[in-house]
Amino acid sequence: MTANRAIGQYGERLAARYLAERGLEILDRNWRCRDGELDIVARDDAAVVFCEVKTRSSTDYGYPAEAVDGIKAARIRRLALAWLADHRSAEGFRPELRFDVISVVLARRGAPSVEHRIGAF
Repeated sequence: MTANRAIGQYGERLAARYLAERGLEILDRNWRCRDGELDIVARDDAAVVFCEVKTRSSTDYGYPAEAVDGIKAARIRRLALAWLADHRSAEGFRPELRFDVISVVLARRGAPSVEHRIGAF
């Protein structure tokens, strides 16, 4: 496993714990289909939340959330529709959808910082 992949997986674990501690129910992690991967799918009351997690070891090249541009957001939306089709539990089920971004910056010393952008796109 590459160092970047290990950092990313660590950030995703922190993000999932962060969401769970705030009362969100984690429905899926690292859900994959032929078109890509969703990092975290959660439920927040009536909303299904598709959460993109970006982790960096520093902010030298920008803040992690800045990596989620319009192209990435459009891809996550398409993947969200695929996830919903794959997990349809009842005809006519139309949950509220929300797209969040969690940025994790690892500290050289101390705890990593976690920023949750609710409804980021």
